[in-house]
Amino acid sequence: MSSYTVRVEADFAAAHFLADYHGKCEKLHGHNYLVRLWAKGAELDGGGMLLDFGRLKEALRGVCKKLDHTKLNDHPAFHDNPSAERIAAFIFDECGKSLAVEEAALLHAVDVYETPSSMARYEP
Repeated sequence: MSSYTVRVEADFAAAHFLADYHGKCEKLHGHNYLVRLWAKGAELDGGGMLLDFGRLKEALRGVCKKLDHTKLNDHPAFHDNPSAERIAAFIFDECGKSLAVEEAALLHAVDVYETPSSMARYEP
């Protein structure tokens, strides 16, 4: 079966610490996060697109804007342990809420990069 995949990206800067981690990440520190939002599906619309890049970027940028220049530990969704994995799941869920139902159904994954070589992916 054929499928199409599209991806958009955004970024944000934020501070955090991992309360249940023993090592350097238990101290308050920051990252310039890179976030990639993926959508996947088998059918194109009448214009030949899976999903409008503009709609995806708007959803992702809106969520990243809420996280930008914050201390992530203060956000209740992260339970004082804002790991890249939890951040990815949060972003996925929040993006789905800001898209139409048929658009949200095409969301496939979110990648959150803390550094160029360290990434967590959430795929429901």
